[in-house]
Formats: sequence, structure tokens, C-alpha cells
Amino acid sequence: MATIAGGVLLGLAALAFARLADGAQELFERIAHPHLWLIAGAVPFLFMLVSWVTMRWFAGSRGSGIPQVIALVSSPEQAGTSPYLKLPVVVAKTVLTSVMLLAGAAVGREGPTVQLAAALNVAVHRWLRVPITSGVVIAGGAAGVAAAFNTPLAGVAFAIEELAAAYEQRMAALVMMAVMIAGLVSLGIAGDYVYLGAVHSPLPFRVALVVTPIAGIAGGVCGGLFSRAMLFALKPGQSLLHRLRSRPVLFAGACGAIVAAMGVLSHGSSWGTGYATTRELVEGVPQAWWMIVPRAIATIATAVSGAPGGIFAPSLSVGAELGNVLAHLLPGTPLGPVVLLGMIAYFTGVVRAPLTAVVIIAEATGSHQLVIPLFASALIADAASGFVAPEKLYHGLSLGFVRELKEMRAAEEVEREESTPA
Repeated sequence: MATIAGGVLLGLAALAFARLADGAQELFERIAHPHLWLIAGAVPFLFMLVSWVTMRWFAGSRGSGIPQVIALVSSPEQAGTSPYLKLPVVVAKTVLTSVMLLAGAAVGREGPTVQLAAALNVAVHRWLRVPITSGVVIAGGAAGVAAAFNTPLAGVAFAIEELAAAYEQRMAALVMMAVMIAGLVSLGIAGDYVYLGAVHSPLPFRVALVVTPIAGIAGGVCGGLFSRAMLFALKPGQSLLHRLRSRPVLFAGACGAIVAAMGVLSHGSSWGTGYATTRELVEGVPQAWWMIVPRAIATIATAVSGAPGGIFAPSLSVGAELGNVLAHLLPGTPLGPVVLLGMIAYFTGVVRAPLTAVVIIAEATGSHQLVIPLFASALIADAASGFVAPEKLYHGLSLGFVRELKEMRAAEEVEREESTPA
């Protein structure tokens, strides 16, 4: 009962969040194009506002949300009491992420949806007095991926590759039930649509033999560099950025200024999630090759700002721009399939989850005829990224939250001892 109720509830919540985020993105685009410089001036202040609200009242909502869920998988007994999965915190995260989209930030809603779904699943199990285990947290997070991308199989793959480092067979039924229910709710209400557009041109075998390894290596190295830069910037005590982040609101404003500058440079194309540009590239509409530069800079500036928001969609967008660059360097190759190869390679390089990447992109674009080159590119990218950044991004970022959970537990034990009569 808890799994069924949780799956339905989080599926509905994910759809509501998607509508809110998409509405914010569309509103920003309508305002930004005719008022480019006005918006550019407002972006840093919106970054500062979101950072201040986050640090002041909703610190558990900062960042992607996936590292928080990974941290709680190893400490499920704290899932119901930690600030990372409290309902006011995750609801605030959806609102703050939408405000970041109104600020033109390069954020996605997928990571926050994972945190929201895990929180709702844990809450339903608490309400029905069902013990909270790692499987409950994993099932909620995996169902969040399924509902966010409208791709149920991707939720199962994500649970295996990212959320459960030591996956147990006894969790399989729980995970798949929650994922399938959330997926069915999403499909039933939103319909069976392709999330990232559809490829209209084939990839000849001879071209695939050449392009696939090139895309895999390029995407893996670039994604690994992004992952390494993120870990370097966000791990405490390891960089100048950490000292700068001692003033989080001002630092967020500086990141917002960078995002604003990139938006002006790209005439607004680098602002937001990049869904529209990604869809155009997948469907064969070419873009200028240099657009990858402002998009990549805006993505990392947004990610290190500490504001709520995910990196799934921005990473897919940067990967699509990388595929566009490869298509320019390899004239005569079909743009859509090459964009998909660049997208999957870069995304795999960032998150180091090749199975999840293949399932997401194959389902979200309806490109099942390209599964073999997609798999090959993802595996090559995973190996290449491993050389550049041996530590996986989400697991590296989760270590800070694991440390915070230990400190909370220690503080609770001290408080309990002090309150116990001698």
C-alpha cells in the first residue's frame, strides 16, 4: 500500500513540478528576447536572492538533490528526520528551482525531482508506519527519474547504477513497482511523448564506425573535466572557490553575472535548461559551433553557485552542442545522430552511468535504432572519463552530506545524553 500510494503521489508531484518549471522557462523566454539587457542586469540579483533564501531557510535544498538522496541511502534511519527530505524543504526546492529558471540559470528539474520523489516516498511510508529502509529511499529516487523523463526503464537503470552502490535483489520488486507506477501516472496524464525530440536521419554503418569512438572519447574527456571541476570547486578546503563561497550570497551573484554575460554573448541561447536548442539539434537544425562555449560556462557557473537545481538537462544540452561541434568537424555526417552520440558521451562522462544514459536518450528521443552506437559511445566515454576523473560526481558530492548527517547524529546523541537524568 505504501509503495502504490507513494508511486501515485510522487508521479503526480513530478508532473506538477514539470508544469511549474516549464511555465517558468517559457515565461523567461517570452520576457528575455525583447528585453535582453534588462534581463541580464536582473539575473545576478535573482541568483543572490535564491542563494540567500536557500541558505537562510532551506539549506537542505541546495544543489542537485541527488547527492542528498545517495547520502541517505547509507543512513535510512535518518531519512525521516534529516533536513534533506523534509517536505517543506523539497517543496521549497521546486519553487526555488523554478525561480532559477526565471533567472535564466542553466538548471534542470530532474535532480530536484529525485529529491522530491524520495521525500514523498519516505513521508508516505512514515504516515503508514512502514519502516524506512534503503530500498524506500532508492525506490523514491528512481521513480523520480522515471517521472521526470517519462522513461520508466531509466528509473530502474538509475537505481542500479547511481543510488544503490551495493544493489540488493530484495529491493528489486520495491524499486520496479514504484518506478512503474510513477511512470504509468506520467504516461497516463502527459501522454507518450519524446522528451528531447526525434531523430529524422539514419546513421550509416561506416559513419558510425568513425564517429562513435571519436564522440565517446571527446564526450568522456569533456564530461570528466566538468565532473572534476565540480568536485574541485565544491569540496571543502580544496580551492580558492571554497574561500570565495564563504560569502555565499555574493558568490551566487558573481555566478549570476557570469550566466548573464554568457546569455548576452549567445543572444539568450545559453540561458535556461537548453531544451529548445537540444530538440532542434536532435531534429537536425544546425547551430553555430561556438555556442558550446557560453552553454558550458553558464552550466558550470550555475552548478557551483550552490542554488537549487539539477545538472541532468544542462549536461544533455552541453552534450548536444558537443555533437554539433563534431558534426561541423566531420562534414557530410548526419547532424541528428551525431548530436545524440555527443550527448550520450558527454552525459556519461559527467555522471558515469552509461546504462542510465543509454536508456534515457533512447527512450526520450525514440532512437532505438541507434542503441548499438549509443551503447558503444557511452562505454567508451565512461572509460575515458574514468581516466580524467576517477571519483564519480554524485558520490563525491554526497560525501559532504554524509558528513553532515554524522554530525547531526552526534549532536542528537549529545542532546539525548544531556537530557537523560543522572
